[in-house]
Amino acid sequence: MVRVLRVQPESIASELGIVPGTELIAVDGRPLEDFLDWEFLTADDAFELEAKLPDGEHIVFEIEREGGDPMGVELEPPNVRRCANRCEFCFIEGLPKGLRKPLYIRDDDYRLSFAYGNFATLSNLKERDFARILEYRLSPLYVSVHATPWEARKKLLNNPRVPNIVEQLTRLVEGGIQFHGQMVVVPGLNDAEVLEESLRDLYAFGDACLSVALVPVGLTQFSHIYTGESMDVANARRILDAVERWSARAERERGEPWVYGSDELYLLAQRELPPTEHYRDFAQIENGVGAVRSLQDRVRDGLGRLPRLDGRRIGVVTGSAMVELMPRLLEQLTAATGARFKLIPTVNSLFGPTVTTAGLLVGADISRALDGRADLDLALIPAETINESGVFLDDATFVDVREALPMPVYPSYDFIDVLEHEGAAERSTAGAGAGR
Repeated sequence: MVRVLRVQPESIASELGIVPGTELIAVDGRPLEDFLDWEFLTADDAFELEAKLPDGEHIVFEIEREGGDPMGVELEPPNVRRCANRCEFCFIEGLPKGLRKPLYIRDDDYRLSFAYGNFATLSNLKERDFARILEYRLSPLYVSVHATPWEARKKLLNNPRVPNIVEQLTRLVEGGIQFHGQMVVVPGLNDAEVLEESLRDLYAFGDACLSVALVPVGLTQFSHIYTGESMDVANARRILDAVERWSARAERERGEPWVYGSDELYLLAQRELPPTEHYRDFAQIENGVGAVRSLQDRVRDGLGRLPRLDGRRIGVVTGSAMVELMPRLLEQLTAATGARFKLIPTVNSLFGPTVTTAGLLVGADISRALDGRADLDLALIPAETINESGVFLDDATFVDVREALPMPVYPSYDFIDVLEHEGAAERSTAGAGAGR
């Protein structure tokens, strides 16, 4: 069912009398199943829309518009297709009990793969799904491949009924669909020969396989179905050796690296990150590929916009993964602003010390890192630690955490976003004081 959540004022939908709660039934006689049908079937400038208003009245609208003007409706979120796998490395299988229910939802939805770049295993695709992907040309998709050898993939996904991913991708590619792939590498399960065979299979898809990211398995203290080996320095280096060998081949033959190691893999291997140009258009930055270089570039490019903050004492809370890389960034910020930055590495209390990513720190970690500190004038925390509602993964709210701490606290993506406004705030405060 497709139902309207909001209607923009003075939009086409508003003028027609469509209101929140209206059920959108069909376009040109074709039933609407979800947001994909709505987006693609209403792409023409003229169409017939059948709808049912909240009071039960059925209406057929004859819609004509110029220049593809938007209808002006926001739809209720779709029912997310759930994952039927129990992957060795599934992060949700490593969550503690007692968190809010949405955190335990395992989505595996090709629609979200196309619309938002969510990775999907494609293991739950039905014939109708293939038909829709090909009809609407949902390209590129983001596919959790993990392994192309069928038996290895069955074990990784803990699902003996998982389809053959090579056959699935072949069918999509023959229909004109491109995809980005990812492999979460589990030592002892899909490294070594399985990794080599997987990369050979994916490379054979040619330009249809746009990129592949290799990500090291990440476990929490609650992970309970994992049977692979630990991701130590030696394993990380062996995986990066494969990345560098295949990317060198791709550079020679295709003019781009094609396969990328995640930043975490380089940090685990204790190797230098590739330069910015290696990542091209940062196609897999949401997968942690090139995120550090992107941060470094944003800091470098933003230094000229920063005000002087001489003497200000600024705490920077981060996870242990960034301890080696952060000092250089803070040195640049110090030179540009005159502020004194204090790096505050923090261990994850919810997921355990093996989870070192700054974005997964929780409210309790922030509180523990900053509580009672009189040596800071303000503190910056990773903006990724809170969701759009201002809630940490442990259900603490940013507002509650901030109000209990002795200094102003700001979520920040790249330092620049907060610091360039800090000087203006200081001048405003000083001006207000002078006027009293």
